[in-house]
Amino acid sequence: QVQLAESGGGLVQAGGSLRLSCAASGRTFSSYALGWFRQAPGKEREFVAHIRRSGDTTVYADSVKGRFTISRDNAKNAVYLQMNSLKPEDTAVYYCAARMSDYGSRYPTNYDYWGQGTQVTVSS
Repeated sequence: QVQLAESGGGLVQAGGSLRLSCAASGRTFSSYALGWFRQAPGKEREFVAHIRRSGDTTVYADSVKGRFTISRDNAKNAVYLQMNSLKPEDTAVYYCAARMSDYGSRYPTNYDYWGQGTQVTVSS
């Protein structure tokens, strides 16, 4: 079993940057593909990025491609989301998720564990 805890959210002006972190418990962290999702008020949970178990393959939503970078450190049991050139439409609660698989997925239902989320607010 894996427990996930996000941190690093906050309030930032448009054009700014934030780095989200997700710390995981458990000795089998490297067995999981990881993903970041977000959910804005009144909207469904939306895929942001995912990363393969080994970290050598990443996939991004078109809306964040070129601005966000997902990475992981298996030695530290952590996954990160570097967010640059933030826009007001990036405002949401951001969640990390773990999937017992080599590759991640764009679909929330394919993930086994979720964190509690961290709020990101981008002001215009």
